[in-house]
Amino acid sequence: METLWQGFLEALHLLLSGDPEVWAIAWRSLRISGLATLISVALGIPLGTYLALRRPPGQRMWLSAVYTGMALPPVVVGLVVALLFWRSGPLGFLGWMYTPRAMVLAQTVLALPVVAGLTVSALQQLDPHLRWQLLGLGASHGQMVWLLWREARLFLLAAVMAGFGVAISEVGASLMVGGNLRRYTRVLTTAVVLETRRGDFARAIALGLILLGLAFFVNAVLTFVQQRDVEA
Repeated sequence: METLWQGFLEALHLLLSGDPEVWAIAWRSLRISGLATLISVALGIPLGTYLALRRPPGQRMWLSAVYTGMALPPVVVGLVVALLFWRSGPLGFLGWMYTPRAMVLAQTVLALPVVAGLTVSALQQLDPHLRWQLLGLGASHGQMVWLLWREARLFLLAAVMAGFGVAISEVGASLMVGGNLRRYTRVLTTAVVLETRRGDFARAIALGLILLGLAFFVNAVLTFVQQRDVEA
């Protein structure tokens, strides 16, 4: 308990003192995870919509693959990305290994199935006759999809929050493909691991609390938007 209290005080000190390295790590975490979330949303919501509305051949198999992807082990994703971008790998010529780009890619792979799977669930919970009513009223296919998204916006916002939660809390794949390089690929999760290995538990707890605070702030903003629609 005393260590936890020391960690809390250390977190306050790091934040109030304006420690440039801590703020840089926090900003890097937000930038990498935020970009991964945006990409996963840009790809996951259309993918989930396609699987929910179009019902392609082998839909159950594709849905099973998406739902399985929601439980992908981060270390497995890190291994696959590392093999792809290793110097001798098929994409090694890009030079992405141990860069923020590789971390964004790994986090995107982890968050994408979560966003897509929750999008499928959100759209399948709507009245199945709604889409046909919209088309019967003269809506184009694009307008119909947009109106369905609006109808399911509360659940879609929950999908965005879940995707961001997966990205910001990821550590295994980030370590494997990012390398935890100071002032380059070190983020809050990997910094916590580093300080724990060093035995500096107070600083590790402090960084962990900052990570929780950052995740809470982003989700609080999204929750405010979500609940404002509920109250309206």
